[in-house]
Amino acid sequence: MSSLRRKWVSDPAFKLFKKVLPPLSSTEKEAMEAGSVWWDGELFSGSPDFQKLHHYPKPTLSAEEQDFIDNQLETLLAMLDDHKIIKHDRDLPKEVWDYLRKERFFSLIISKEYGGRAFSSLANSTIVTRIATRSISTAVTVMVPNSLGPGELLTHYGTQEQKDYWLPRLADGTDIPCFALTGPEAGSDAGGIPDQGVVCYGEYQGKQVLGVRLNWNKRYITLAPVATVLGLAFKMYDPEGLLGDKSELGITCALIPAEHPGVEIGERHDPLGLAFMNGPTRGQDVFIPMDWLIGGADYAGKGWRMLVECLSAGRGISLPALGTAIGHLTARTTGAYAYVRKQFGMSIGKFEGVAEALGRIGGMTYLLEASRTLTTTALDMKEKPGIVTAIAKYHMTEIARGILNDSMDIHSGRAIQDGPMNYLATHYLGIPVAITVEGANILTRNLMIFGQGATRCHPYVLKEMEAAANPDEQQGAKEFDQLLFKHIKHATKNTFGAFSAALTGSTFIHADMSGPTKPYYKDLTRLSRALAVSADFAMLTLGGDLKRKEMISARLGDGLSFLYMASAVLKKYEDEGRQQQDLDYVHYAVQYCFHHAAKSLAQAYSNYPIKSVGRLLKGLVFPLGNRFQAPSDDLTVRLAESLMTPGAHRDRLTKLCYIGKQSDDSVGLMEQAFLAMYSVKPLERKLQRGVKEGKVARKGALTERLEQALQAEVLTQEEVQRIVAADKLRYQAIQVDHFSHDFSEVRTTQSAKKPKLDNVA
Repeated sequence: MSSLRRKWVSDPAFKLFKKVLPPLSSTEKEAMEAGSVWWDGELFSGSPDFQKLHHYPKPTLSAEEQDFIDNQLETLLAMLDDHKIIKHDRDLPKEVWDYLRKERFFSLIISKEYGGRAFSSLANSTIVTRIATRSISTAVTVMVPNSLGPGELLTHYGTQEQKDYWLPRLADGTDIPCFALTGPEAGSDAGGIPDQGVVCYGEYQGKQVLGVRLNWNKRYITLAPVATVLGLAFKMYDPEGLLGDKSELGITCALIPAEHPGVEIGERHDPLGLAFMNGPTRGQDVFIPMDWLIGGADYAGKGWRMLVECLSAGRGISLPALGTAIGHLTARTTGAYAYVRKQFGMSIGKFEGVAEALGRIGGMTYLLEASRTLTTTALDMKEKPGIVTAIAKYHMTEIARGILNDSMDIHSGRAIQDGPMNYLATHYLGIPVAITVEGANILTRNLMIFGQGATRCHPYVLKEMEAAANPDEQQGAKEFDQLLFKHIKHATKNTFGAFSAALTGSTFIHADMSGPTKPYYKDLTRLSRALAVSADFAMLTLGGDLKRKEMISARLGDGLSFLYMASAVLKKYEDEGRQQQDLDYVHYAVQYCFHHAAKSLAQAYSNYPIKSVGRLLKGLVFPLGNRFQAPSDDLTVRLAESLMTPGAHRDRLTKLCYIGKQSDDSVGLMEQAFLAMYSVKPLERKLQRGVKEGKVARKGALTERLEQALQAEVLTQEEVQRIVAADKLRYQAIQVDHFSHDFSEVRTTQSAKKPKLDNVA
C-alpha cells in the first residue's frame, strides 16, 4: 500500500514540489532558519491552543525594575526640555548625557556580571515607551544601544576576551556604541550590502598580523556622530584562502574603535529636525586584526544570521515602544483636550465627528499596549520570533501614525503651532523614524510577514522544503511522503472546518473560555482556519511566484497580523483580571482586528492571480458573505466618553504617559485643566438650570453670568470661585505659544490673562 501511495501520489507530488519550490537565496535560508516560531505558529495551525496563550507568563516588572522606573527614570524625565533640545541645543544637554551614563541607561540588556542592569524585555520596552511620551530624541538615544548593536551582539556571540573588555565599558558609558548596517545601496536589503572586507596580512601595533582590510560607506547610523566604538557589517572575502578553501565568506560583523586610523565619523544627518545623533560613517583601506571580528575568526561569514536573530529581538522592543508611546500620549491628552475645549457651548468631544476619532484613539491604544506586552513576553521567554516582531514593528507603528493624525485633527490649530505648549509636534515629526528604521514598513509588510511566515510557521511546509532539498533524493522522497499525507490531512481538516464555521457563524467551535469574550475565541479559531487554508492554496497554486505577488502576500500577512493582535488583546484582558471598565476597549480592539483580518483575506481572494482559485477561496471562507463588522458607532462613542472621564480605567490605559509636575509642563497643565473642569461639572449643571429658569443669561462673558448666578442664589460664592479657577486653567491649557518676530524669544501664553469679553458657555 505504501509503495503504491508513493508511486501514484507522493513521488509525482515530490517532483512537482521541487519544480514549484520557491528558490531561496542563502540569506533567505538563514533568515528562515534563524529565530523561533511562537504563537504565530498556533495561528497558522488552524487550531490555536488558547490554554497555551493564557499560560504564557503575565507581563510583570521585577521589584528592581519598578524601582528604577519610579526613581531614576522619573528623575531623567524631569530633566528633559524637549523644545529646548530640538529647537536650540540640537542635542541632549551634557547633564542628561552624564546622567544616562551614570545610571546605566545604555546597558539595560547587558548582564550584571559586566556592570549592566540585565533588565527584561518588558522593562526595556516600558522605559523606552515612557521616555518617548516625553521626548522622542531621548528615547531613540536610549533605545539604540539596547537594541541591535554591539552590546547585544557581544552578549550572544562575542569571545570571552571581547566580552571582558567591551561590555563593562559599554555598561558604564565609557564607550558609546553604534552599529553600521545601512548604506546608500542597501537599506531593507541588508543582505545586499556592498561594503567589503578582504582577509590579508597587515600591520597592527608594529607587527604583521592576520586581519581584514575594509572599505565601507554607511548612512543613517544612529549615535554615529558621538560613538566611540563602531559595530560594522560587511561582506568578507578570502581570495588567498588564508582562513580556508572558501573565497566568499559572507556577511561578517566587526567591532572597531572610532579613533582607529581610517575610520570617519562625526558628521550628522538631520532626521526631520529631531535632535538624536544620526549620521554617516566611512572607511577606506582600514586594516583591523582578525580578533576584532565579533566572535573572532570562527564567526567570519556568520554575520547575517547573527543580525537576523538580534534584529528580531530589537524590532520587537524599540519601535513598538515608540508606537505605544504615541497611544499613551494621545489618549491621555486628546481625551482631556476634547473635554476642556468648548465650541458652541459644549465640549468638542461631544460632537460625533470628534468622538469617532477620539474613540479610535482609545481602542487603538489598548490594542497597542496589548501587542507590546505580548511581544515582550515572547522575548522574555527567550524566544526569537522573527515573524511576531515584524508584525509588532509594522502594525504598531502604522497604528500610531493613524491615531497621531486623529489627535492632530482633534487639536486642530493648537497642534500645528509649535512651541513648548505643543506636546504633539515632535511626535508627528518622529513617527516616520519608527516607520522607516529596522526594516522599512512597506517591505516588512509586503515581503516578510507572510512571505517568510507562511513557510516558517506552517507545520509542514518548511520540513517539506528541507526534504525536497535533501541531496539524498531517495531519502528526501521518503521523508516527503510521510509529511505530505500529514499535510493533506491538516489541509482537509482546516478546509472543512473553515467552511462549516462560516456556515454556522462559529457556533459549534469549542472554546474553553467563558464570559463576554467567549465568542471571540470561536471567531479567532474560525479565522485561523481561514488563514491556514489560504496559505496552503497560495503556496500550492502560486509556488515561487508568491514572492513576487507582494500585494497578495501583504494582505494574507495582514490576516495573520490582526489575528496575532486580537490574541494579544484577549490575553491582556485575562492577565489583568477581566477589568469590567476595560471591556469596551476589548470589544473595540478585537472587533477592529477581526474586521480587518477578514477584509484583508477577502481582498486577497478578489485580487487572486488565478481567478478560479480566488472564487473558490471566497466560497469556502465566506460562503454567506463577510459578516465581520467594524466597531459600532455606539461603542466608539462610549470609548470617547471614557477618555473624557477621570478614573482608574483612564489611568490604566495611559499609565506610561509622563505628566510633569512643573508649572510649565504642557501635558501637566492640560491634565490639571481637565481634572479641574470635570470637578466643576455639577456646578456647570446648576448654572445651566439657572439659564433654563431665566435667572442667568444664556450668553455673555462668564464673569457676568456667574455674577447673575450668585445674585440669584443659583451658586454660592465658593462655587463661583471654583468655576473661575477651573476656567482659568482651561483657558491657559488651550493656548498656543507665540514668539518674537525673529523667533529668538518664546512668549508662552500659559499665564496669559483671559480677555474679559471672552464668551464661555
